[in-house]
Amino acid sequence: MNHNTPLSPRPLRHLSEVHRGVLSTAQLRAHGVSAAYLTEQCRAGGPWQQILPGVFLLHPGPPTSEERLHAVLMYADRETRAAGVPAQPGAQERAGYPQVMITGLAALNLHGFAGAPPLPQLERIDVLVPRLRRLRSTGCARVVRTPALPDPCQVTGLPVAPVPRALADAVAQLSDAATVRRLLMEAVRGGHCEAASVVRELNQARLLARPHVVDAVDSLVAEGRAIAEDRLYRMVREHGLPDPVWNVDLRLPGGPHLGGVDAYWPEQAVAVELDARAARQGLRQDEDAMWSEYARKREHLERLGITVVHVTPRKLRDSLEQQATVVRTALMASGDREPAAYVVVLPR
Repeated sequence: MNHNTPLSPRPLRHLSEVHRGVLSTAQLRAHGVSAAYLTEQCRAGGPWQQILPGVFLLHPGPPTSEERLHAVLMYADRETRAAGVPAQPGAQERAGYPQVMITGLAALNLHGFAGAPPLPQLERIDVLVPRLRRLRSTGCARVVRTPALPDPCQVTGLPVAPVPRALADAVAQLSDAATVRRLLMEAVRGGHCEAASVVRELNQARLLARPHVVDAVDSLVAEGRAIAEDRLYRMVREHGLPDPVWNVDLRLPGGPHLGGVDAYWPEQAVAVELDARAARQGLRQDEDAMWSEYARKREHLERLGITVVHVTPRKLRDSLEQQATVVRTALMASGDREPAAYVVVLPR
């Protein structure tokens, strides 16, 4: 035997179980499968079939949804490695497919979205790859390129794009306004992410110029605020804070309007304001002006002796107890401050 003598194929039954019946040319070669043997196995009516370029299904008949997902990842990752694309930071920690991940509707399905189609109904599965490689879409694989891969979520052992990125890639392929709105609303109502992160991804994908997307985002932002307000009510109730007056405008007696706040404790002169700037990012061009408005209002209130606590929807979702502690500390510290100016409190 010399180095050119083909190896006898090793038993492959165990590979069908370990790799879910999907292997690449390189993996088959590593197990002693020659090109001639592979061609013979993939003949018409044979036991194997090529599902994507360089990716083979080790059984006849249609692939399962799991096999299609692995085939798409294997195809994209194999081509990316073959092109010599350097692994991005953190790639070594990603099991299986370090430089690619499932995105779009397939990813939303894996994240548990009821509004995403079942995997068998998807003709194509979106796969996110580095932009350095112009990998072509083919078969059931649709390639989506990005200058920087996000950190993936591991779902059933597969690298899957985070919900905001998966939503943006799904929306890019959708023209039905009702479907877009349903998916965006489910993201927030289902607790998958905050409206701000979705709007940011849609803006980066340049999708906010599409009227049906803008309409859906307007509803998304309103829904996100309603959910954040509900969490704010729950924070006060569950963590034993004194009841404030809710959603009020503050004015100086006979003077100018000072601005609205979401909660206000008149005796302690403490206000809580939900920071909605991040959720609106991308929907308006005057973000600097909006920030200046927030800063100006806060500065004016604090000059009058009113403590303003800013909270974000994400903080209310992820650290409700910590936010309650911040508010409680502000209320307790009121006795150590100079009395605040008298302000008129009106319903908003």
